[in-house]
Amino acid sequence: MKGQKRINALTIAGTDPSGGAGIQADLKTFSALGAYGTSVITALVAQNTCGVQSVYRIEPAFVAAQLDSVLSDVRIDTIKIGMLAETDIVEAVAERLAFYNARNVVLDTVMLAKSGDPLLAPSAVESLRRRLLPQVTLITPNLPEAAALLDAPHARSEREMKEQGDALLGMGCKAVLMKGGHLDDVESPDWLFTRDGAQRFTAPRVQTRHTHGTGCTLSAALAALYPRYLDWPKTISAAKAWLSQALEQADSLEVGHGIGPVHHFHQWW
Repeated sequence: MKGQKRINALTIAGTDPSGGAGIQADLKTFSALGAYGTSVITALVAQNTCGVQSVYRIEPAFVAAQLDSVLSDVRIDTIKIGMLAETDIVEAVAERLAFYNARNVVLDTVMLAKSGDPLLAPSAVESLRRRLLPQVTLITPNLPEAAALLDAPHARSEREMKEQGDALLGMGCKAVLMKGGHLDDVESPDWLFTRDGAQRFTAPRVQTRHTHGTGCTLSAALAALYPRYLDWPKTISAAKAWLSQALEQADSLEVGHGIGPVHHFHQWW
C-alpha cells in the first residue's frame, strides 16, 4: 500500500460479538485491504456462529450523533452501510449522509442473518427504497433482498436476476451488484448494472460451510477498494478475488460450533 492515497473508510452497521459479521467484519476487511476504519453502530446484536439471540436497537438520535462525531472531524473517502434495523434509523442515516454530502457509499441491503434471523423490520423497506437508494453509489442485494426491495418473487435464473437488476436501477440506484449465491449452480454469478449496461462476474463456489459474514465482508471490500480504482468492474474483480481466498482459508480458523467466519487476514496468518 506504500505510495498509495490513504483511504479512510466508515462502516455504519450492527455488531457481531463473535467477530465474523457486521461492524467487526467490516473493520477487519478495511484493515486487510489497506483502509483506515471508522464506525457508527446502529444495533447491538447478540449473535454467534449459530444464530442471532437478541437485538438491541440504538436510538436514532444517538446514531445521528455518532455520524456527526465522525463526519465533522474525519475525511471519509468511502462508506459501507450494513444493518439499519428499523425505519427511524434508516431515516436518521439518510438525513445525515445528505447533510454531509457523503460520496462513494456502498449499501449492503441487510435483511436477514445467515441463520435466517431478521435484521431489518419489514416496515423499514419502504424507507430504504425512498430515502437511501437514490443517495448511494452501489447497492449489493442478494436474491431474497432484491425480491423484497421490488416486492417481487425471488429470482430463479440469471435471466430473472438481470430483469430485477434493471428494475432496481430504475428505482434510482446509480449502480447495482446482484449477488447470485442463492442460485443452484456450480458457479456463483454476480451481475453489475450501471447506466452503461450490465456485466457478469463469476467465481467457482468454494467448498466450505464457513460463510458467516460473507455479504458484510464483500460490501466492505467494495467500499475499501473503490477509491483506489474509481471503476466498479475493477473494484468488483479485486474484491471477489480477495474474498475467494478468504473463503478458501476459512476452514483453517476454529471459531464457533456453527457457520464460522471467512478468514479476513488470510494474507498474513
